[in-house]
Amino acid sequence: MRRRTVTAGSLEEILQATEPAPAPAAPTGPSAGAPARREEHALRTEFEFELPRGYVDEAGTLHRHGSMRLATARDELRPQIDLRVKENPAYLSVVLLSQVITRLGTVTDVHAGVVERMYATDVAFLQDFYRRVNSEGHTRAAVTCPHCEGGFEVDLSGGRLGES
Repeated sequence: MRRRTVTAGSLEEILQATEPAPAPAAPTGPSAGAPARREEHALRTEFEFELPRGYVDEAGTLHRHGSMRLATARDELRPQIDLRVKENPAYLSVVLLSQVITRLGTVTDVHAGVVERMYATDVAFLQDFYRRVNSEGHTRAAVTCPHCEGGFEVDLSGGRLGES
């Protein structure tokens, strides 16, 4: 603790020197009652997607819409110690995807067995989606029209081309 030395002076001088700083003036006008608006830079951590074919569960229900969260360092490290991955390195993507997919239709318990039963086109889609979300931070892809050679962006998380 730091000690303050006060020299001889009047009591009023001492009180003025130790007085707290005045509070800023209250705003007036239409936003006077609203809390101060801070600039929001929220990190998007979950991304919606639509599978090209869809996952068919044991009851025969088709699930095409889902969501994937951003991967953590733990998500990337955990498959390295998984025995299934040690036996077959190609299994890494199955384990990794099962950790970051938070929902697939009404299925909320997405585990490796669910990813194993997906069509190969859907797994390839999810691998690309994972790479885009975790490496590039978005789900957009730059494409070029083969007819007019015009460039534009498409959102990979949306519906298939031609569908609304």
